[in-house]
Amino acid sequence: MVLEIADMEIKPGLEQEFEQAVQASLPIFRKAPGFIDLSLQRGIENPARYRVLLRWKTLEDHTEGFRKSEGFQQWRQLVGHCFVDAPHVDHSVCVVQS
Repeated sequence: MVLEIADMEIKPGLEQEFEQAVQASLPIFRKAPGFIDLSLQRGIENPARYRVLLRWKTLEDHTEGFRKSEGFQQWRQLVGHCFVDAPHVDHSVCVVQS
């Protein structure tokens, strides 16, 4: 399993719209091959900073599958106007878990 961490800052005043758009996008992700789940986290110290945590079966499910799909274009149409800048995305694998 691969964890995608998308770190983003949202334009002032668009936080609630962004959260609703992420909620509305869940069916898009559920259709994507290899998608496991998604969690949206909002910053406490900086409420305009969000992290979208997505779990994928493989890295390629995200990079070669979803990123090149119509679903990705739909996702960006829903949320892209809310971003201050392009999200910073990292991928990781679990090496220790309690």
